[in-house]
Amino acid sequence: MKITSQEEYGFRILLRIARCKENESMSIQALSVAEGLTMAYVAKLTRLLRKAGYINSTPGNIGGYVLARPASEINVNQVLKSLGGALFSKEFCGTYSGAMRFCNNSVDCSVRSLWQMVQFSIDQLLDKVSLQDLIGTEKKSENLLSNLFQAHLQLLKDAEAVAL
Repeated sequence: MKITSQEEYGFRILLRIARCKENESMSIQALSVAEGLTMAYVAKLTRLLRKAGYINSTPGNIGGYVLARPASEINVNQVLKSLGGALFSKEFCGTYSGAMRFCNNSVDCSVRSLWQMVQFSIDQLLDKVSLQDLIGTEKKSENLLSNLFQAHLQLLKDAEAVAL
């Protein structure tokens, strides 16, 4: 599995905007320099983020982009899905049907079960992370995410115990 460049760079741009001080914005040029991306690519990514409702543009000479809502209200899972989509969705099987109109495994597919479980696990973890959780240092984020992951593992163990 890979995270696309659009997801990675789009998310990094959103995070950089989130780190701006109150009443500050970042221009496409400033984002381009800060992330080492072309201005055209930054413009494309900011357009996607703006259409998804995560950022707003500010007009004027010192205009740029600001968060459309507080970082604590921006869910990481939803941001990544708006930039590239889910790893697995209901349309997945139709996309990989080979030369046939329908997948020849559409009735009984053990692989589909795997992708559904992977997507479920990713959603469960990323739904608990906000943009605010990632604004601090790497160490702070690492601690927070480690705690979330440990809690996620405990929930899975508890669910497994109940199922048995």
